Amino acid sequence: MKKLEFGMPTLIELATLEENVDLCKELGLSFVELNMNLPQYQMDCIDMASLKEFQKRDHIYFTLHLDEKLSVADFNLGVAKAYVDTVLAAIQLAKELNIPVLNMHFDEGVHFKLPDRKVFLYDYYKDAYLAKLSKFRNLCEQAIGNHEIKICIENCSGWRNYAKEGIELLLESKVFALTLDIGHSYCANGVDEEFIKMHLDRLSHMHLHDATKEAPHLALGTGEICLEEQFHLAKECSCRCVLETKNVEGLRKSVKFIELRDAKI
Repeated sequence: MKKLEFGMPTLIELATLEENVDLCKELGLSFVELNMNLPQYQMDCIDMASLKEFQKRDHIYFTLHLDEKLSVADFNLGVAKAYVDTVLAAIQLAKELNIPVLNMHFDEGVHFKLPDRKVFLYDYYKDAYLAKLSKFRNLCEQAIGNHEIKICIENCSGWRNYAKEGIELLLESKVFALTLDIGHSYCANGVDEEFIKMHLDRLSHMHLHDATKEAPHLALGTGEICLEEQFHLAKECSCRCVLETKNVEGLRKSVKFIELRDAKI
């Protein structure tokens, strides 16, 4: 098992990419996960030359966190096309910069709230939903080709059964994989862990942060998660690990936690 590689998310406290890169370098981390929800990391704002220069100067690399609202199976063709095109543009960026991971949330779609239950449209019209995901999978596979790029699907508050069917459809392609966010999993009472364990061979990315039931994204060592189990899993699956706290202070504490942990081994 190879040594774990740790990275950091782009932090909203740091206004520029260079500030994030400088902190990454200072803390001895390997990569920065660019969050494409932020305006400065949209495709029309990213300065390719700067990214290449930072990689060369600081010996780091980047991963991408795609827009959290991606609705690639939307029944509105125009909406779905915009999101699919967003992913395809991110794949092109990844190819040019040797970015190994595109992290994505998995949209559960719209639901109708009836008097006695919720009806999720992706479930009710599942054949159409799965057909759209199949087309999306094929487009991504074609765009990535032979490049070493994985689109990793992240757990959030619990995948519904139709979503699991959709994820398994995507996992039929080698370009798709899984992200385990341990804080999300803890707050959701581990509801997705059985599914992830069924596909451990496809787990290649992790978001590491501590949590309580009320608060995710805490610094490592300040919450309730059994972190040693998670470090063991990350190493077993050779995952890249984002220390996904949301501020500089939490990131520094998480790095210190890892340094102290490694010193005891």
